[in-house]
Amino acid sequence: MKRKETQSIRTQTERTNFGEHATPIYMTSSYVFDNAEHMRAMFAGEEDGNVYSRYSNPTVDEFINKMAMLEGAEAGWATASGMAAVFSTFAALLDAGDEVLASRSVFGSTHKLFTQIFPKWNIETNYVSATDLDEWEDAITPETKILYLETPSNPALDIIDLEKAGEIAKKHDLIYVVDNCFTTPIIQNPIEFGADLVIHSATKYIDGQGRGLGGAIVGKQELIDEVEAFARHSGPCLSPFNAWMLSKSLETLQIRMERHSQTALEIAQRLQDHDQVEWVKYPFLESHPAYEIAKKQMAMGGGIVTFGIKGGLEAGRNFLDSIKMLSLTANLGDSRTIATHPASTTHSKLSEEERAKVGITQGLIRLSVGLEHIEDIWEDVDQAL
Repeated sequence: MKRKETQSIRTQTERTNFGEHATPIYMTSSYVFDNAEHMRAMFAGEEDGNVYSRYSNPTVDEFINKMAMLEGAEAGWATASGMAAVFSTFAALLDAGDEVLASRSVFGSTHKLFTQIFPKWNIETNYVSATDLDEWEDAITPETKILYLETPSNPALDIIDLEKAGEIAKKHDLIYVVDNCFTTPIIQNPIEFGADLVIHSATKYIDGQGRGLGGAIVGKQELIDEVEAFARHSGPCLSPFNAWMLSKSLETLQIRMERHSQTALEIAQRLQDHDQVEWVKYPFLESHPAYEIAKKQMAMGGGIVTFGIKGGLEAGRNFLDSIKMLSLTANLGDSRTIATHPASTTHSKLSEEERAKVGITQGLIRLSVGLEHIEDIWEDVDQAL
């Protein structure tokens, strides 16, 4: 049983004696011990098992075991949201005085952590270009501890060469952390290119239907042990219900990502020929500046397409106001196609200069292409344009 599609369906926790086919949800906050000695040994870590669901839970274990398997990781930890995964990773691994080397193209909330929260703890971030890796080595200082990036980035779809970034991290003995949210482990496996840890917002494609929040951190056992030590006591744990929902969603992740990618590529190609569109960016379009890198490290192009509308900020707002079927929401990775105008919504808190540095133009539209019929998606996009 080596193939990912099969493993994501057949990896299950032990069933109860009722013979159920689907794994049940273990909705319990605590667990019963046989006697005082058993309880002592469990709390001392001398015996394996569950003590308290903030620490571990069979349903949560099934989800994170699947995620680690899909990414080719040694171990993992599940959190209540994607940002809880991001925060827990850095909070667990960094000390006062440490620095992060990060691609400038990161999610807005991650940027807030780097610029507003971590500096309170004397943890600084050095930002570097997403596309010029020569700049990265120049920015490394003796205090740099983590190299962090997203690829493809949100929302500009910058592609970073995972292998080259991994070589830089290894050369300077840095912990190499990759946010793999946009591609999922079906499309891209950063560990194959040297990543030590991989972070996911399971809220997006892992769930795939916009139902609940979740996050995952997978990678080297020794680093996951540090994350676990932090998270067990700070409490960003994933609920058993959400873990069950996400674990079941993994059973269809392969076929969903294939459909998302197939439709997104076709939409991107059509947008290139539209007279109201200035530019289109999609990893598997030959016009993408890093097309060859994308083809090297991604199995498919993913479900996100960005494009620029002629007319800038006002045109972007008008496009959203003209949408009839597509959803207007801040989420992505849903079965329903979603349109977002980052300059006036998700990245509006950034200055215009900050947005420009990460490729967010005034007229940029981000499409999270869903699973509807392609002609229905296109008809709505076309009429709105």
